[in-house]
Amino acid sequence: MSYVQPPDFTRAMIDAGAKKVHMSTRDTLIRGFMAGAILALAAAFAVTVTVQTGSALLGAVLFPVGFILLYLLGFDLLTGVFTLVPLALLDKRRGVTVGGMLRNWGLVFVGNFAGALTVAFLIAFITTFGFNVEPDEVGQRLGEIGESRTLGYKEYGAAGMLSLFFRGVLCNWMVSTGVVAAMMSTSVSGKALTMWMPVMLFFYMGFEHSVVNMFLFPTGLMLGGDFSLGDYLVWNEIPTVVGNLVGGLLFVGLTLYVTHARTKERRTSASASGAAATTGPAAAEPVASTDRSATTGPAAVRDEPAAV
Repeated sequence: MSYVQPPDFTRAMIDAGAKKVHMSTRDTLIRGFMAGAILALAAAFAVTVTVQTGSALLGAVLFPVGFILLYLLGFDLLTGVFTLVPLALLDKRRGVTVGGMLRNWGLVFVGNFAGALTVAFLIAFITTFGFNVEPDEVGQRLGEIGESRTLGYKEYGAAGMLSLFFRGVLCNWMVSTGVVAAMMSTSVSGKALTMWMPVMLFFYMGFEHSVVNMFLFPTGLMLGGDFSLGDYLVWNEIPTVVGNLVGGLLFVGLTLYVTHARTKERRTSASASGAAATTGPAAAEPVASTDRSATTGPAAVRDEPAAV
């Protein structure tokens, strides 16, 4: 596993954000659709493993397979573009505007939702033989998840809504850490390993991921879950999207950008200055350069696929 230094992978994050803004509508929708579909299949797989083995931990351990695949295939999740695209705007990349950022987010949202909804229909169909029989054990579990994670929050009112929002924040804190972690390595095995850990954590902890929920809740509705479309939107999807945006951007994107792409000059203490004055330049602490070229990564890093 070849390690990439933080200033270099931070520059790769900004480059990736700029590429996404300039991507065509067709390609953005295709990549969003495939990302939503693959993540939905991974969620269905994890729920199936959990139900059949009785081990939620095993399901969480296996869930990151889908996330790793969609990353390596170059597809886009809403949670990833929430973190990366604003960095290109902050860095004042040419042609990157607020309108372009919102356009990218909107297209990825539509693509993710369409992909997840397609898989939701297929899973609901095959678990009921075309809606002709009662859902099997996996289908029943999907319906229970939808009910507990909408009406369960609603029962506690404002505290429930805040809990939902914080679960969304924590989720994309971890998921975006996985996205960025993949940029720490130039090898496929290194990318897979570094993505696996934070993604497993978010899934096992039951944090709220807006794209995973685009599959779980529509599936639950199709299979007769005891909650409404309004419950899903108000008491899960919308607060989760906002939480994902805050968690990914604030705790991953902005922190890395500020400290690694806009690093401040090192502090020099009075004693160090005095020592430098008496012993000559050799004793003085070197001062970090703020030249942007210092954070520009090697060619291999700059060529990181735009997909996340």
